[in-house]
Amino acid sequence: MPQLPDEMDAVVVRTWCSLALEALGRDREEIDAINVYPVADGDTGTNLYLTVESAAQAVEAVFTAHGTVDGASAPALADAMGAMAHGALIGARGNSGTILAQLLRGMAEVLGTPAGDDDHSQLLSAALRRAAESAYQAVAHPVEGTVLTVATAAAEAAVVAGGSGGGCTAVARAAHAGARAALDATPGQLAVLGRAGVVDAGGRGLVDVLAALAGAFSGEAPVAERRRAAPVLPPHFTEDCPADGGPAFEVIYLLEAADDAVARLRTRLDALGDSLVVVGGDGLWNVHVHVNDAGAAVEAGVDAGRPYRIRITHFGSAGTPEREQVQRAVVAVVPGEGLAGLCREAGATTVLARPGEPPASGELVDAIRRAHAREVVLLPNDAALRHTAAAAAEQVRAEGVRVALVPTRAAVQGVAALAVHEPERRFDEDVVAMTAAAGATRYAELAVAERQSWTSAGICQAGDVLGLIDGDVAVIGADLATTAETVLHRMLSAGGELVTLVLGDGVPVAVADRLEAFVRGGHLAVDTVVYDGGVQAAPLLIGVE
Repeated sequence: MPQLPDEMDAVVVRTWCSLALEALGRDREEIDAINVYPVADGDTGTNLYLTVESAAQAVEAVFTAHGTVDGASAPALADAMGAMAHGALIGARGNSGTILAQLLRGMAEVLGTPAGDDDHSQLLSAALRRAAESAYQAVAHPVEGTVLTVATAAAEAAVVAGGSGGGCTAVARAAHAGARAALDATPGQLAVLGRAGVVDAGGRGLVDVLAALAGAFSGEAPVAERRRAAPVLPPHFTEDCPADGGPAFEVIYLLEAADDAVARLRTRLDALGDSLVVVGGDGLWNVHVHVNDAGAAVEAGVDAGRPYRIRITHFGSAGTPEREQVQRAVVAVVPGEGLAGLCREAGATTVLARPGEPPASGELVDAIRRAHAREVVLLPNDAALRHTAAAAAEQVRAEGVRVALVPTRAAVQGVAALAVHEPERRFDEDVVAMTAAAGATRYAELAVAERQSWTSAGICQAGDVLGLIDGDVAVIGADLATTAETVLHRMLSAGGELVTLVLGDGVPVAVADRLEAFVRGGHLAVDTVVYDGGVQAAPLLIGVE
């Protein structure tokens, strides 16, 4: 790997993300195996990997939006670091992933400050110090011997190196060395680690992340940390949680709320459970807590603002039987809550793709596992998710699950496929029928142009309504309903039996009534169904079967 300039910039951030993701992917199972605190649920490595994967995707999106090609100008450091922190925030998983998101946010707060020609190492050391401080502030009851301790040691070592006149490479290497030394000391600081004979799993993951940072500056691939054997858990542990009690559920959600409301939320959640971590700011937060009453934790979020991406995990116990595995399930990516409800009613496990936030492969893997089936049909419902879905399918196949990927390119194709799904059929026959139904469905969407641009239908202006058929701009219009009529006319000219309309949030029902009348008036044999899609990227989705 070529050595980068010894200064903090967007390219270093991008390289850092890539190296950290590679390292956590390599060490994920080892880190999972030593996860005994705060709950021995064996997922810290996986959670950190998914958090960094989300961060890396956000950084890549910034480079793509900037139009960066090899050798061309890169985005600003503040933009890249801000994207990394935001991506980690919205994709944070588990206790350690949530704390890592706050560490990155603390760094972004400092790295958004312009640096002079010779100030990059001081800026980096200050960023690492701020990261550790902000992480402590985010945790309701900080405990030593955890990732917090490791982060603080890394920051202290970085400050010393920065003050000695070392460059960014020296600062990053010092932070990594300080973190490793602190990690080795964690069993003596936290009794549960000492009894299990392991270091802190979250701290172990942070060492990987800091090794990647050093590698991003030095050009040297991070050396794999020495392996530590998986622990033999002592009698007071069960497979999933401490036998001496403790909250039964992990609750995580993103929250849109004001600062004062979040302050009240912290107090309320602290009274409900433990392992409370609230990270974020500027109106967007990630909330993590362990509780016995998951509903009360979610209701507290509702009272504070708008919670979404709510995940509730039951820790289980040795006496709790595992849910019986079903024979077959469908996992579908959907663009809005409306279609998510429709698909769930049809028996599918759903993954929500919010505007500008495509799901990562880890989220698809998570959904497939939640479906808890021997056979799974995966509907990505977006051409851009083809490779992500294929990677997820390949990963779960290695776990013994039979997965078929139906290459649906739009949500309406997924709806058509789900409509013909029959679990009683042979798996191959079911997949063929679903693939055929999806392939027989042409798809379109209406979008609003954000700026002047060349399209396959001519030049559009900002505010124009674009009608895309099978992914290409086919119609440019002035209003939604008229443009949709033109799109329907073109699609139905090739035949069709059923028109599906999915209305986005805020689109009047009158638009659907007008389009139904339009179809009836020109195509008597064609039926029309209308669904409320809720908040989705496109104001209108159209399918013609």
